Amino acid sequence: MIRWGASLLMVLAAAIFAGTRSGATEDVKTLQTRFDRETNSVHKARLLEKLGDAQLEETRRASQASDYTTIGLVMEKYRDNVRAAVDALRKDHRDAEHHTNGYKQLQIHVHKALREVDEVLVVAPDEYRPPLEIVRRDLANIDDELLELLFPRHPVDKKPAQKSPGGAQGGAP
Repeated sequence: MIRWGASLLMVLAAAIFAGTRSGATEDVKTLQTRFDRETNSVHKARLLEKLGDAQLEETRRASQASDYTTIGLVMEKYRDNVRAAVDALRKDHRDAEHHTNGYKQLQIHVHKALREVDEVLVVAPDEYRPPLEIVRRDLANIDDELLELLFPRHPVDKKPAQKSPGGAQGGAP
């Protein structure tokens, strides 16, 4: 009786795992379709958080299976999605410093994805590294661009040196 119960439990666990895995793949496809159709740039950036999380989860599963081809393809698609979201935000909301909605979420997520790519690069075989390094470089450039948009450098107004009230004499009385 105990063996039968344990066997049933294992079969149920395997079925749940298989269902979760195919559901996650379908979820990425569904989210990708929604992302591609979204016209509001802020909603597109927020949707990228969900889509990006699903894509990063897909890369984690592929990494556990040592499927570096899938990791490269998914990360390239993620990079393209990020670029589309940034371009849409820049078109609709040019002043990221005052209208941070969407920009902040996007920057945080890109930074998270950079850490994920770095972790994959540590263990990836040499033949899979070049495309991942290109994706990493592109994401780093986008991250820098977002930070520059959110926190632009303002010119510093240099005030002329004020003269001391006692005159320019430096001598002691």
